[in-house]
Amino acid sequence: MPMNAVYRGPADLPATIPVFPLPGALLLPRGQMPLNIFEPRYLEMVDDSLRNGHRVIGMIQPDTAHPGPEDKPNLYKVGCVGRITQFAEAGDGRYLIQLTGVCRFRVEHELSVMTAYRQCRVAYEPFADDFVARKGEQEVDRKALLAALSDFLKANDLKADWEGIEKAPNEALVNALAMMSPYGPAEKQALLEAPDLKTRAEILIAVTEIELAKGRSDSEPPLQ
Repeated sequence: MPMNAVYRGPADLPATIPVFPLPGALLLPRGQMPLNIFEPRYLEMVDDSLRNGHRVIGMIQPDTAHPGPEDKPNLYKVGCVGRITQFAEAGDGRYLIQLTGVCRFRVEHELSVMTAYRQCRVAYEPFADDFVARKGEQEVDRKALLAALSDFLKANDLKADWEGIEKAPNEALVNALAMMSPYGPAEKQALLEAPDLKTRAEILIAVTEIELAKGRSDSEPPLQ
């Protein structure tokens, strides 16, 4: 999705950002994530993000392996910052927004703040390649990716816009499939932290094949 803001590198993004911890939520650069905002602290977060002009929110998952306190769970060290590119009021107190992914970030430390929502000091430099659209597309094994997707759809009796899928560029295809994948937080985090598009596609294929193998095993009759 086109954005009014142009992000050319880490210096174009704020070093301190609000973060939205959400299990299973995966945002990737240039991907779109719709969000239904209803908790007061996150309504405040959206208001502040729009007010300060940056219009960015960091999506990050709670660390399931090291959960920490229930009211303030530990976070993974890597998330993705997105810009609010769509905003609507639902009329019942909710906001309906869409984030467009800009760049991944690494959490340097969480700040002690007066806001109800959490804020972190982050670094984008480890993911500077995220600012380059479609970088590494030629390295993706598209044939293997489409084969894994086809097998998954058949196994789960699902349909898809195959014509649209075949027309999609590799970056859009890999990232959209990763974001929509039905896998758990650990798998989503692995997809997020993949060093390049080729590796992300390989992880997606591997996880899909593992899930398909589990499904076949579960459907086999027990040995007599």
